[in-house]
Amino acid sequence: MTSVRTRLRPAAQGESRVRALLRLSRPQQWHKAVMLFAAPAAAGALESPAIVVRAAIAAAGFVLLAVAIYAFNDIRDASDDRRHPRKRLRPVASGALSPATAAVFGVSAALLGLAVMSGLGWQTFSIAGVYLATQALYVAGLKHIAVVDLIIVALGFVLRAAAGGTATGLPVSNWFLLVSLFGAIFLVTGKRKAEHSTSGNAVSRPVLAAYPSSWLDQVMAVALLGTALSYGMWAFQNLGHDVYRELLAISFVPFLTGLLRYALLVSTGRGEEPEHEIFRDRVLLVAGLIWAALLGVGLYAA
Repeated sequence: MTSVRTRLRPAAQGESRVRALLRLSRPQQWHKAVMLFAAPAAAGALESPAIVVRAAIAAAGFVLLAVAIYAFNDIRDASDDRRHPRKRLRPVASGALSPATAAVFGVSAALLGLAVMSGLGWQTFSIAGVYLATQALYVAGLKHIAVVDLIIVALGFVLRAAAGGTATGLPVSNWFLLVSLFGAIFLVTGKRKAEHSTSGNAVSRPVLAAYPSSWLDQVMAVALLGTALSYGMWAFQNLGHDVYRELLAISFVPFLTGLLRYALLVSTGRGEEPEHEIFRDRVLLVAGLIWAALLGVGLYAA
């Protein structure tokens, strides 16, 4: 019996480490890589298998780069995370992984991610390098500087969107980039606003103390307006050219509905996890589905 237990123990420990590394990688955040498909989707190019494959490769590369950032973030914030009611369960903070193991895993993910992006052209590789550098600076201390932290997080989404264009060789319109920028600022500010109401977040995100609630409301309003106007300029630019393209203009209605609905949720204390709210709130979900349907028909039925 003793020999059996001895043989099983390493396997059990290995399985535990694999699970801990997976949690360190935060797979629940990998959906952000969908931004790599935004440019080809907006260009009506997702019908091309070659375009989809290149976008998927770029998305995988960005996931690896993000995993590296998550690893270094958890190493740096381990002491603060231990005092947070939820983040104390993170692998490094809980002791499931040593800082050294997390560091090796993070460096490996970063190198592999850059290697993947290097095969998609120098422009895509450069964008990936900028993303990795800015996010590393964010983890190193910029996330504690008010306003700068919002801009860097939002910039991460814009860089993903831009990389989706360069990786697939498709032009990216200025309106598309503005929608990405203002939309990201809107969501990030909403997240900070929601975190403001949760006292536990002040431990691991001290910058929250620098944000008056009224200021966050103002930024959300500006970002909402910028997102709506930029999307409207993109959606209405082909109005009158084709019957299906008319649907792009109509998609502005559910798009704006979704923005306003999320702003309402934030004002009631929700919205800390924007990616989950769309499945929790029926109005937001229906608006999103209608918007996606109109966008799909408008772009691909012509």
